[in-house]
Amino acid sequence: MKSILIKDTTKEEREQIIKESMDCGGGGCENCSSCWLGGGSPWGIYQDYIDGKREIKEINAEYMEKYRQGRNIM
Repeated sequence: MKSILIKDTTKEEREQIIKESMDCGGGGCENCSSCWLGGGSPWGIYQDYIDGKREIKEINAEYMEKYRQGRNIM
């Protein structure tokens, strides 16, 4: 499996990674819960990754911390 780290990908590859992993608007939904949890569009959530500013892992950690709101949720 190819690395998805920013240093190992182009912007176009990162866009494709997000598109394939979310499949929003492409005929399917992987039920990431972004929309109904108030997170907004996955494209908006992962724009920093696409732009090469932050890794997916960092974005996911921040998103989960907001969702947990201090609760002990795994």
